[in-house]
Amino acid sequence: MSVEKITTKNKEIAPKKLYRLRTVLLLVTLSILLLPLASVLYFRFYENELVRQTEIELIAQSAVISATYRNFIRNQIKNKADYGIATKSTLKNKRDDYYTPVIPTLDLSQQDVLPRRKNALPIYDPPDIQALNAGSQLQEILKDSQQVTLAGMRVLDYHGIVVAGRGERGFSLAHIDEVKQALHGKYTSVLRQRLSNEAPPPIASISRGTGIRVFSAFPIIEDNRIYGVVYLSRTPQNILKHLYAVTGRVLIAVTVVLLVTLLLAFFVSSRIVRPIKQLTSQAQKLAEGKIITVNTLEKPGTYEISKLSQSFATMSQTLQQRGDYIRQFASHVSHEFKTPLTSIQGAIELLQDHIDDMPTAQRQKFLDNLQSDTQRLEKLVSRLLELAKADAMQVSNENSDLEYCLETFKERYKEKDLLITISPNTYPKKVAIANDVLETVFSNIFENSLQHQSDKVIINITHVDDILEIDIRDNGSGISKANAERIFTPFFTTRRNQGGTGLGLDIVASLLQTWNGGIRLKNTQKGANFIITLQLANSDK
Repeated sequence: MSVEKITTKNKEIAPKKLYRLRTVLLLVTLSILLLPLASVLYFRFYENELVRQTEIELIAQSAVISATYRNFIRNQIKNKADYGIATKSTLKNKRDDYYTPVIPTLDLSQQDVLPRRKNALPIYDPPDIQALNAGSQLQEILKDSQQVTLAGMRVLDYHGIVVAGRGERGFSLAHIDEVKQALHGKYTSVLRQRLSNEAPPPIASISRGTGIRVFSAFPIIEDNRIYGVVYLSRTPQNILKHLYAVTGRVLIAVTVVLLVTLLLAFFVSSRIVRPIKQLTSQAQKLAEGKIITVNTLEKPGTYEISKLSQSFATMSQTLQQRGDYIRQFASHVSHEFKTPLTSIQGAIELLQDHIDDMPTAQRQKFLDNLQSDTQRLEKLVSRLLELAKADAMQVSNENSDLEYCLETFKERYKEKDLLITISPNTYPKKVAIANDVLETVFSNIFENSLQHQSDKVIINITHVDDILEIDIRDNGSGISKANAERIFTPFFTTRRNQGGTGLGLDIVASLLQTWNGGIRLKNTQKGANFIITLQLANSDK
């Protein structure tokens, strides 16, 4: 996630958190992928709850049957300590431990589904007589209960022999794993395969609950002695049938999924499609001339579209500025050329009409004017070529020795009575600019100082990080406040009569800008003060 500051033509919008386009697409893709996965997970979770609910019902039924069986046994025996099998089970039934809840343990997602239950085995010794009597009393109760609960019910004595139930009475189930655990005082529940006479529907392939049966073995305990086991089983409700029974809830879930899908589509549209359409519309209007520049989008949606919008806006503003510059430049060029051309044309016409009767002195004056205007035009063309070269110049890896360049100019202008003083004595020497460009920059600055009656120039050099700042101050006539804002404007000059073109500082600014530098005028009470910034070469950073 990135924070982007968006600037429009007329106002500035507060920073907003924008997601990157790849993040938005990833979120949408994951959301689409998670919808079916979430449905399957919900299916499995719901199915597991049906199994858990079945086990809870079997535990509740087992508790009632267990209490009833204990009561029947209790009424037949005189000494409780002699009946059953001693156990250390935590499933106690004492008066001081009134509440002994049994927690369901089945989890369809974690437990294996065991094979079908093994058949009951015949016995060779007769079962306990008290257990047989209690089982006979329970038989009708179990039969009536089974009609309502649909559960398979069997009550076993403490040897694992069936004494009550719809089938297998008088046979042993002591060899069944869950029964073995219960005979040791531990409640046990398992999932076993169930065979059905009906073929499962295709959608049942995603279900683990199809074709299983829940078995619970509930120990019957009285004062830490095992009296027997309540062995129940039941098939959980089929999830497909249950979903059909709760069709209204299923429709609600489907509606929620559709709403989520629509929200995702709206999210993608608002984050990607809509901003692109807005940007395309602005670009078309710009091409048709209906607008001058493209504005940045107020709601770009994503980081990449925000950057694209800003690039479009910057590009259109640059093109507009470039167009304005070309128009102004063409206007200035035509004006600068028109004046000497008009003068030349007038002089030629006069010479053509009156050259025979014109005094020699006057004729020479016209010829001098022609030569002066021709030289001005030549100088203008030369300067324009320099400016075009500066604008089209490509940055190279060239470096310059600043100390050598300044010392060279110091000696050169000493002959022109311009004293150049440089401080401090030590400063970074290598700067990231071509040597001929650096010479052009200093040549224009020092010539301006001479033209404004300077005889002294003070240069102060400082640097911060990889930026070198050159402060150049002279003691000439200076620049008025009215002209200070226009000195970098092409063709602006106060020395037009002396042959000035007004392109020198513009060329300097263009050259420095190409080399990641700059120039500005600093306010001063006397003379002119220019600040030049340059990048240090890699060796001096």
